[in-house]
Amino acid sequence: MNRTRAALVLVPVLALASCASRSHQVVKPATDAQRAALLDTVKSLEGTWTMVDDKGQTITASVFTVSSSGSVVREVMFPGQPHEMTNVYHMDGPTLVVTHYCAVGNQPRMRATPGPDPSVIAFEFDSVTNLTAEDQHRMGNLVLNLKDSDHVVAKWTSFVGDKTEGTVEFEMTRAR
Repeated sequence: MNRTRAALVLVPVLALASCASRSHQVVKPATDAQRAALLDTVKSLEGTWTMVDDKGQTITASVFTVSSSGSVVREVMFPGQPHEMTNVYHMDGPTLVVTHYCAVGNQPRMRATPGPDPSVIAFEFDSVTNLTAEDQHRMGNLVLNLKDSDHVVAKWTSFVGDKTEGTVEFEMTRAR
């Protein structure tokens, strides 16, 4: 009986110890200018965005929500549809990271730094989790082009292995 109780206590302690032993990296905080050029720009997208689909119908393309005391922006693409996906944007030091929770089940992570045009945020591939095969489709690049406060073009580039598979653009309009 004592061995069973000891094992029940020891298992969670070992699990916590393994989490604590994982490496971590301390980053230099973003400057106000970096945060304004990146996260604050994505925060400005808060709200519902529509687009015209391939059948000519206006649909909800994305819903952006600021969360976690303003440190995260959550985007739900195609809410309520079978191919609904989620993107989470946050600062990691001087870079803006987006993790794309894809309908195919993997989670590519991409990073952006401030560029020369403040209306364009260009994310480049950083890493991916749950890639279950070398030839599994994954997103690799994202460019957000803020045309004005009510119009955004999201350009997604997908990959299979290291080869570009294709690019899709979504022209979105803020719903009023």
